[in-house]
Amino acid sequence: MIDKIANPAAGAAAYANTLKIGTGTDTAKDAEKGGFGAMLKQVAVDSINTLRHSETMSARAVTGDATLPDVVQAVNAADLTINTIVAIRDRMINAYTEIMRMPI
Repeated sequence: MIDKIANPAAGAAAYANTLKIGTGTDTAKDAEKGGFGAMLKQVAVDSINTLRHSETMSARAVTGDATLPDVVQAVNAADLTINTIVAIRDRMINAYTEIMRMPI
């Protein structure tokens, strides 16, 4: 596992895979079907799109194509998204831990 983390090609491949997540999917149709899985998928796609937008705005700021307020707004949205994802992950881990502690 450590060798995969230290391998830059593996990191680049993982990043390329995240770029494919939000494209070419029918998340609107999945959301209409309902269900917890569809909701999670939609939230994941929305989060990835928010992070992509922030990354794009940061790159545009470097070239001078974006204004400072736009960049700050995009970065703040990305920060809020990351904090929300981390909080949800922590809650899921805590719930799993509680389930594992339950006597059978």
